[in-house]
Amino acid sequence: MADTITVFSDYVCPFCYLGRRSLETYQESREEELEIEWHPFDLRSNQRNESGEIVQESGHDDEYYEQAKQNVERLREQYDAEEMQTDLVGDVDSLDAQIASYYVAEHEDYETWLAFDESLFAALWEDERDIGDVDVLADLADEAGVDPEAVRDAVADEDLHETVTEKFRAAHQQGVTGVPTFAYEGYAARGAVPPEQLRRLVEGE
Repeated sequence: MADTITVFSDYVCPFCYLGRRSLETYQESREEELEIEWHPFDLRSNQRNESGEIVQESGHDDEYYEQAKQNVERLREQYDAEEMQTDLVGDVDSLDAQIASYYVAEHEDYETWLAFDESLFAALWEDERDIGDVDVLADLADEAGVDPEAVRDAVADEDLHETVTEKFRAAHQQGVTGVPTFAYEGYAARGAVPPEQLRRLVEGE
């Protein structure tokens, strides 16, 4: 059985994309596979109404976004992620993408979920596709070997919507306040930390 690292993330978070790039680099140094136990996390949960629609501004000013963009560009260079588009995503809603990913994780094998998960990050941050569009989600599912109609049904499923929303609440109750957060055997690292820090988290060295 493969060793497992828990990852809390949101697809619209550029640092989650970069954190996964760092994790991939660490993975390459390991002899055994380190599987990802993914937990959805909604960065915009406090901006939504009861129907799940984003109705409020983030509350961050231009200075915050400029600093964030500079940090993204620095890490993009550090992690050799030249294909990443550095403009921060402001109008893409990841909720349906997270519901779709959760559905795939629950109904398909790990490798199929991982392919779908990676395609979501790539579609948004490399190809600038709107992963809030169910047609895009269906296309990505099809490419990953998942029934696209099943993904459409999952996104429209109110019970599944509530299940994923409860996962967001549970993450907050566990003390997760930002993403990405990597957790391993009671220890955690937050942010797009370098591969060396992930190695220390997992191997204790």
